[in-house]
Amino acid sequence: MLRDTLQILLAAYGPSGHESAVADAVRELLEGHVDSMKTDALGNLIVEKFGTDENAKTIMISAHMDHIGLVVTDIEKEGFLRVNAVGGISPLFVRGRKVVFKDGLPGVCALEPNTKNKSTPDLSDLFVDIGAESREEAEKLVSIGDMAVYAPDFTALGKHKVASPAMDDRCACALLCELLMYAEGQKHNIVGVFSTQEEVGLRGAKVAAYTVEPDIGLALDVTAWGDTPETKLPAVKLGQGPAVKIMDRSMIASPAVREKLFEAADLAGVAVQREVLAFGGTDGGAIQLSRGGVPTGTLSIPCRYVHSANEVIDMRDMEGALKVLLQFVDLA
Repeated sequence: MLRDTLQILLAAYGPSGHESAVADAVRELLEGHVDSMKTDALGNLIVEKFGTDENAKTIMISAHMDHIGLVVTDIEKEGFLRVNAVGGISPLFVRGRKVVFKDGLPGVCALEPNTKNKSTPDLSDLFVDIGAESREEAEKLVSIGDMAVYAPDFTALGKHKVASPAMDDRCACALLCELLMYAEGQKHNIVGVFSTQEEVGLRGAKVAAYTVEPDIGLALDVTAWGDTPETKLPAVKLGQGPAVKIMDRSMIASPAVREKLFEAADLAGVAVQREVLAFGGTDGGAIQLSRGGVPTGTLSIPCRYVHSANEVIDMRDMEGALKVLLQFVDLA
């Protein structure tokens, strides 16, 4: 079931600022399982599931729907598209990759020969080939401002690992969906936020947290990996369990929430890892600073090759994370 939910969400088009197809897929999955669903002005899908405790706390759990992409900035006379990044795109990762636009139009990314004596290429060297032979032909297919994303491509690797674009952060959206489907009779109110525009500045979560006014915040996201050749930091490995974040560039996790995550893992019988990330951030950074401050933590899924067309996770980490979450919503 978790893998099926993941594949449904991975297939949806949803670069930053254009997440509505992902939200529609989430609504369909959660219909009949939650008490309310609404969409705010930034496109966040905010879902409530009420707890049973008379003094129930409100726990906001956020997973972002958007993923990185490319935005068309110009069309050359030969029909090639010049693009810029929406979120963190590496020219080396995107070179030679297939991308798709909202209407399904495919394109192939390429780098022009390096004629500027650069040690490494940058996005000014990148173009997208959609098969057009002139600017006029290309303009019938795309417009400046249109966005492309890595083409969906779900691949099983061995017994437990899977690869796909948009694993950051659709794997966490799948987790949050499953939590909302399976949590029954929990003590506290769960407000699931499927947030927008995380990749361009944690924007959706900032707005949602202000509206929700949670007692406790939790972000669900991927984290980097330290288990491939010559990559040892962060000290996180795929298949060794979800990671409880200690800190990243956006936040230092609130100790009370962090310790509740460890307690929930113990009760669930799930091994978890401790994550210290020297870069990056999650929706947790925005939630923690909302209004007068919110005690906030992050539960992470280890992910190899983040922001590439083949982000790799281990389904055992996903299954463990779901068990931790089901305990956490009673403990918090």
